[in-house]
Amino acid sequence: MQTILVCDDDKEIVEAIEIYLQQEGFHVLKAYDGEEALEILKNNEVHLLIMDVMMPKLDGIRATLKIRENSSIPIIILSAKTEDSDKILGLNIGADDYVEKPFNPLELVARVKSQLRRYTQLGNAAESGDSVYTVGGLSINDDLKEVTVDGEVVKLTPIEYNILLLLVKNQGKVFSINQIYESIWNEDAIGADNTVAVHIRHIREKIEINPKEPRYLKVVWGVGYKIDKN
Repeated sequence: MQTILVCDDDKEIVEAIEIYLQQEGFHVLKAYDGEEALEILKNNEVHLLIMDVMMPKLDGIRATLKIRENSSIPIIILSAKTEDSDKILGLNIGADDYVEKPFNPLELVARVKSQLRRYTQLGNAAESGDSVYTVGGLSINDDLKEVTVDGEVVKLTPIEYNILLLLVKNQGKVFSINQIYESIWNEDAIGADNTVAVHIRHIREKIEINPKEPRYLKVVWGVGYKIDKN
């Protein structure tokens, strides 16, 4: 049974989310501020975190930053704010997805399942085969779900990994933002520009010596992104 940690200072929201997740067979842990969430994560195996932004003691933004120092657990941010800048901030600090309040509980459950599928696929090595993709000093071992640059292991979130793998597997092919979004998120690309751009920037910061002059992940202005053929 997979464990979901739900963190929100509104106990009614936490209880409502708990009901829907339990109906889908998940075990639910509850926290009501960021500090409590961090403590639960230290002492329990948690597979996904649903985190509100505005909370007492330690807000969701600062809590997520702390979690990302040593964990790639999927994080879905909840917030009543609807501005694009708030969504980008959530993604910038390492969240994998963002759901605006008020939300449809069934949509939230669907997003939880989607994130868990990606995370499980990232964490499980294949039983056989040797799927290694190389571009210059960049190498992806898809059996081990491991990315290295010039021999050094690079830690990517599940979404970052899947975007990079898509581009590396299709070296030379240019993918539009919408194509990337629909391939990775498996849903229609509506307002996907900022979401994809944030993840692309994170990937560059991790794999490029100079992200402003990338060796690997290139932008084709007005079209999209590509990895040049080796």
